[in-house]
Amino acid sequence: MLAQLERCRSVRKSDLRHGDCVVVTTENSVYSICVLEDMTYAIRGGWFDRNGLSPVKTSISGCTWGGSAIKRDIVAACGLHLEFGNRVITSRIREVGVIRAKTGEVLGWQPAAARDLTAACYGSRVAGSIAG
Repeated sequence: MLAQLERCRSVRKSDLRHGDCVVVTTENSVYSICVLEDMTYAIRGGWFDRNGLSPVKTSISGCTWGGSAIKRDIVAACGLHLEFGNRVITSRIREVGVIRAKTGEVLGWQPAAARDLTAACYGSRVAGSIAG
């Protein structure tokens, strides 16, 4: 059974549990953020895909308005920038969605190409023009 994407304006760390996945669309990229048991995150997409690092296990520092002030309790919020534990900062967040894990179910993730993620968000015609 396919999980339902729950769209929201922001996601707090305290609202997530192991297995939940946050899908973040920024001005430049799409990120898939899966919550691990130790409250670290498995990240795919965006900067990590472009640098051949996906999936990467890291923490999330929080969200910023573009300066040095950071909201540490937030994973992602529309209009803000997401800052990962490795100091990578995203472009402005446009959309946030959460896929809730079923209790006791472990999600099996497979790598997704950036082109596939773009097609899922913007349609295959846009993804084709970006790919070349």
